[in-house]
Amino acid sequence: MQESFTSAFTHIRDGTPAMVDVSGKESNKRTAVAQVRVELGSEIIRRFENNDLQGPKGPVLQTAIIAGTMAIKKTSELIPFCHPLPIENCRFEIIPDAKGLVIRCEVTTTGKTGVEMEAMTGASVAALTVYDMCKAMNKAIRILDLHLVSKTGGKSGDYQASIP
Repeated sequence: MQESFTSAFTHIRDGTPAMVDVSGKESNKRTAVAQVRVELGSEIIRRFENNDLQGPKGPVLQTAIIAGTMAIKKTSELIPFCHPLPIENCRFEIIPDAKGLVIRCEVTTTGKTGVEMEAMTGASVAALTVYDMCKAMNKAIRILDLHLVSKTGGKSGDYQASIP
């Protein structure tokens, strides 16, 4: 019974955790976009000036982008079965709204496996960095709704989330 259960998982071979073998796949351009919401609270939102948030630790948005970029590059070190990928481009879009920020992270590579986990890791670490940079002003900051917005390329085809 256990054999049929474990054989259904892509990262289990003969009952042992393992990376998926991508050696037979063809390289192609792959892009993924992930998004996360950070609710900051009204006292922090009021500190926005010219789309730039300065916190007690320094420039919040710039630091979040740097941290997110570093995280993208380290995803295969953080997620056990992620393949290390040559990241060709990453881009962050940080959109302020009435409750806080929406952070979008887009990652591109040409390779044999997708960059969904890199985009999700970049967005989440950028959000965690915003929290860290702003927690002295409000510890009730909330990080919500991390999800994959879209992906292109690969055997499974393109994906577009139906979440608004």
